[in-house]
Amino acid sequence: MLPMRFAAMRVPANASIETKPNLFDFVAILVMLGLATAIGSVARHTLGPLPAPDASTIHLNAAYLPGYAVRTTLRMFAALVASLLFTFTYPVWAAKSRRAGALLVPILDILQSVPILGFLTFTYVFFMSLFPGRVLGAELAVIFTIFTSQAWNMAFSMYQSLKTVPADLEEVSRGFGLSAWQRFWRLEVPYAMPGLVWNTMMSMSGGWFFIVASEAFSVGNTSVALPGIGSFIASAVAHRNIVAVFEAILTMLVVILLYDQLLFRPLVAWSARFRLETTPGAVAGDPWVLRLLRRTRLLNQTSRLFSDMLTSVGGLPLGRRPSAIKRRLVSRRIGDSLWFSLLGFVAVVAAWQVGIYAYANLSWPEIGHVMLLGIYTMIRVVTMILLATIVWVPIGVWLGLRPVWAARAQPVAQFMAAFPANLFYPIFVVAIVHYHLSSNIWLTPLMILGTQWYILFNVIAGTAAFPGDLLEAARNFQIGGWRWWVRVMLPGIFPYYVTGALTASGGAWNAAIASEVATWGNTTLTASGLGSYIFQATAAGATAKVGLGMVAMAFFVILFNRLVWRPMYSFANRRLTFS
Repeated sequence: MLPMRFAAMRVPANASIETKPNLFDFVAILVMLGLATAIGSVARHTLGPLPAPDASTIHLNAAYLPGYAVRTTLRMFAALVASLLFTFTYPVWAAKSRRAGALLVPILDILQSVPILGFLTFTYVFFMSLFPGRVLGAELAVIFTIFTSQAWNMAFSMYQSLKTVPADLEEVSRGFGLSAWQRFWRLEVPYAMPGLVWNTMMSMSGGWFFIVASEAFSVGNTSVALPGIGSFIASAVAHRNIVAVFEAILTMLVVILLYDQLLFRPLVAWSARFRLETTPGAVAGDPWVLRLLRRTRLLNQTSRLFSDMLTSVGGLPLGRRPSAIKRRLVSRRIGDSLWFSLLGFVAVVAAWQVGIYAYANLSWPEIGHVMLLGIYTMIRVVTMILLATIVWVPIGVWLGLRPVWAARAQPVAQFMAAFPANLFYPIFVVAIVHYHLSSNIWLTPLMILGTQWYILFNVIAGTAAFPGDLLEAARNFQIGGWRWWVRVMLPGIFPYYVTGALTASGGAWNAAIASEVATWGNTTLTASGLGSYIFQATAAGATAKVGLGMVAMAFFVILFNRLVWRPMYSFANRRLTFS
């Protein structure tokens, strides 16, 4: 018997199921029609011409906020769908192929560290060339930018789960003769689901955190502001309109509460069925949306049929079975040698081309200056990650062991994680100017405001997935206090913590754009670092300097990941898996 409760509840074949629609079905259908109408309205606007650069398209009037909220939310969910597609392809390939992983994982390290303005500088031109003069080009550029703030932590969560599947469960899947396709959908995806759901919530909040820079940005002499909450906030900050800022915050809170209640709370309750345990652990009650959906008739039966269809697709005997995987060790070594030699050759050629470009467009003093700025930013990142770890690991464990409290804290954590750093600019700018404080020190907390939650969400997910029978065994052996943390809980959540800390550090590098330059009205404060360097180069349209800043940031991120996070990942895979 597998120690994971993967099987869905099935209705007996002879059971009588009422499919005649009831009141709850009509309410649900009305809600879906309303969503379809909103999507159609937004889609109609995307086909129109792009407004002139000097035309004001953002109105600081609360009456426009519901429409702006709909447009922003739809952009974020479009990016979330793209992030899910990315999560079920890219990290899966990296985890299952040693050769592919040697290339794909470093690329993922680079991508998560590239600031969103770095993406905008290049992708805006690309998408606008596909749809010249149309809103759709700018919309796709913004959606892609939001995707870059959502996808990486979801990808790392899937990668970490696939690399830490317990060996005994893998052995059971081989014993049952499951094909690669069946093993993925019946073992690996259910095992990854608790962490993936919490990271999906964090991705939505991460999208909110960067929404201001996504919807209102400048590339050279071109300024773009698409209608949405992010551009509304940017305009309110530029005009020092405190009332409009608070109206945007309230609207954002309402939107987060809505999709938390309608989507993420049912998903968290559903993912609890995939916990690795042989004895039932503590769980929260079903959310009200799930209870209402169960009371529908037509929709309930439709969802059951859809679930059966997906189960049948996941059970298809696609891919090789364990008995078919037989390779000679010598041929594998030869293939590995050829592959890694090719990667080394490509890396040398790429470095050579980058060097030629840098020599033609940049000076050595400029490169040295950028590397020094990278050291400044790295010190800020490491300091903030250590502080966030000390604060949020104990809180995350406490919440993960108490599902009821975790459900209560869930929307609060999502809202705090979604709070754009720009909204703290008035407080920080006024305080720094009034008390004559150092921008290099006191702008640093802005870096961790959004990214610290990666640690909290992953620790909660790891604690929630901790086997209840192991906790019961620890209680029976009277293991408590510091020994309980060192011997029981910290080893159990360590893989999840590494994923959270890795994505938090990458997000902190990314957030350097928003944290090292703070503007309130006509007052702008700047901290020395790579974020402010890239921001200033992007505003000036200096493509060579933007590229230099991005390459330097990627260099520091890869170096830190290889020296710190990758060894921790390897240690977790070898020593800290449930098997």
